[in-house]
Amino acid sequence: MMDWTDRHCRAFHRVLTRRAVLYTEMAVDQALIHGDVPRLIGFEAAEHPVAIQLGGSDPEILARASKIAERYGYLEINLNVGCPSDRVQSGKFGACLMREPELVRDCLTAMRETVSVPVTVKHRLGVDDQDPEKTLFDFVETVRESGVTTFVVHARKAWLKGLSPKENRDVPPLDYDLVRRMKAEHPDLEVLLNGGLETLEHGLAEMQGTDGIMLGRAAYHTPWTLAEVDTRLYGEASDPCATPFEAVEAYRPYVESQLAKGIKLHAITRHMLGLFAGRPGARKWRQILSERANRPGAGWEVLEDALDAVRPAAAE
Repeated sequence: MMDWTDRHCRAFHRVLTRRAVLYTEMAVDQALIHGDVPRLIGFEAAEHPVAIQLGGSDPEILARASKIAERYGYLEINLNVGCPSDRVQSGKFGACLMREPELVRDCLTAMRETVSVPVTVKHRLGVDDQDPEKTLFDFVETVRESGVTTFVVHARKAWLKGLSPKENRDVPPLDYDLVRRMKAEHPDLEVLLNGGLETLEHGLAEMQGTDGIMLGRAAYHTPWTLAEVDTRLYGEASDPCATPFEAVEAYRPYVESQLAKGIKLHAITRHMLGLFAGRPGARKWRQILSERANRPGAGWEVLEDALDAVRPAAAE
């Protein structure tokens, strides 16, 4: 979710669900140590509960980065062992670490020993020619020695040679049953299912036999997917917003506060393009935001005009 789940995206998603844990885009450990930390991982308190995902493969550096993240107020630190991109591989982190479970264990151990907040791991079933039937279970057995008890499993292998990151999200076959077997063999671990879950309904059906789900692309491209999370997953009496129109109005204070800080409207609204996906007026909504949010001086009136364009279609 690099360049997707930034602070503006998370603030918007928080309007749709009070309870779901929101995750940052992956932050590289060395960038936190040597870079502009407020710009890289700063966030609004209203985003909570929010977790940070780190990329790296050096136990000491990851531990230092974890401490920085903890000081910034993140409630969970997640180690990425699932991203298949060439850039990530060149830094020796992400999915290629599936080949080095002992190193992953050592990284997580160092992170846990440095911070007091929960440390978790997100990973694949295996990579390249590894046999998931063996690799997944061996990986978990080794990594759990770190004391980490929450495993977020993207239910696909990653092909590090020959497939692009986009293809790695679609081409390798999904195996939800294998993840359920992993949970059955490790009832003491918290196992969250990820990968290819297209809707909340789909996620609820497939999560049976696990402890929960993580939604990525579905939550981003069709954010209204999150609008029933609080009632259906957490048992709340009501959800925050009854309609997408209410969600936009609830987001207004955040939008206006960011515009006042000099943030361009497009940086905020690009995460909202799919709000009306599958609903009347969706095309007009996307068109207005795409064409006008980039213009100099664009402000809240662009969203007002987009809503006005959708209302007649929604009322039919």
